Amino acid sequence: MNVIYTTIDSKTDQTRTASLDILRNANIRRAVVAATVGTLIEWYDYALYGAASGLIISKLFFPQLSQINGVLAAFATFAVGFFARPLGGVVISHIGDRYGRKPALIFTISLMGGATMAMGFLPTFAQAGIVAPILLVLLRLLQGFGAGAELAGAITLVAEYAPPARRAFYTAIPNAATVGGIMLATLVFLAISSAPDEALFTWVWRIPFLLSGLLFVVALYIRNRLDETPEYVAAMAKMNERHSERKVPISELVKNSPKELFFGFLAVTGHNANAYILGAFALSYMTNTLGMTRTDGLLIVSISVFFGIVGAPLMGVLADRIGSAKVFMAGAAFAFVMAFPLFQLLDTKNFAYATLGMSLAYGISFGCMAGAQGAFLANLFPARYRFSGIAIARELNGVVIAGPTPFIAAALVAYAGGRPTLVAVFVMACSALTIVSVWAIKHLSKHTT
Repeated sequence: MNVIYTTIDSKTDQTRTASLDILRNANIRRAVVAATVGTLIEWYDYALYGAASGLIISKLFFPQLSQINGVLAAFATFAVGFFARPLGGVVISHIGDRYGRKPALIFTISLMGGATMAMGFLPTFAQAGIVAPILLVLLRLLQGFGAGAELAGAITLVAEYAPPARRAFYTAIPNAATVGGIMLATLVFLAISSAPDEALFTWVWRIPFLLSGLLFVVALYIRNRLDETPEYVAAMAKMNERHSERKVPISELVKNSPKELFFGFLAVTGHNANAYILGAFALSYMTNTLGMTRTDGLLIVSISVFFGIVGAPLMGVLADRIGSAKVFMAGAAFAFVMAFPLFQLLDTKNFAYATLGMSLAYGISFGCMAGAQGAFLANLFPARYRFSGIAIARELNGVVIAGPTPFIAAALVAYAGGRPTLVAVFVMACSALTIVSVWAIKHLSKHTT
């Protein structure tokens, strides 16, 4: 009789375990979708503005300037959004660490979606004079404030739902969505670029910004249905059991993990420089400097971005097997080696060669760094201030590197008389800094990377 009861209990345990596995997998999928859609919107918004900077914004909002100065002014407003990102990262990640991941992620998506849609209703310089670029800058600041915690929140959310052994793969998916947003924005611009210039610069340019509203509604619906992450709930429960005073997350971060924060900040330098050269500057360089057609430039970006979307999750799988630090450094090393060949291929003005160069950069350089970055950063910080750690490390670097990169690259090309030599050196320097910083974290941090 005992044997029968033991068998029944065993089957009951197996059924319960299977049910828990199904529930856990469903929660992981829901978290990944919620994080990915939000990140897609963030990078659709930013890539939209990046693509528009070189092709449309300069002509509509800075028509009084020469072509090169108009492009520089447009990229300067692109960079402005990044100055609001650290403040947004601090404020929203504080909400995420103190009150939960869900309210923070709903807040970020609301700010970004609203600001991007509002850009579609802006008056141009011809309609409102100096008021037009001022409003543009204000919306960029609002957009940047919301975006300051979006990807950090997405990585945190997914990392805390995913099994530790598959953390790199799952966090690579929202990272891959960054280039998915770029591809979506590029395809939308490709679709409207065939419009006659009169229509394009009158009303058609507004359509891509207004379309962001559709993505915003979907993301808001999905995030409203999310549960809080198990790891965060467990961490807060443990603090309550100990009757520990809940300190300000950023003060704990600075006190307990200063090395991780500092080297984490430096580690994303190569990724940011590489991503924004590819995603925001390359299109302007191909069309404005090399004289390639707008359609060819948009097609090259669209094709090459696909390799980044595929490459990031694949490299995430590799990072789970051999370690995120090794894959991160490999991506930075390839970006270092590829810096000059990339521009040599672009300078041929040949569609196939330019596509090859961009595809290699996206598939390998971006793929490795995006595939490893999520797990790498998530592993540096404990749950009680993980959101703050990832957000501050990423967004402070965004102010210094990501936002200014298109402007710096355009200025370096202008200084060099149209040659990309100094831009390649810039990418190499940023990539080298990533390699050194990741190596330092690996050897100095108390956490496993």
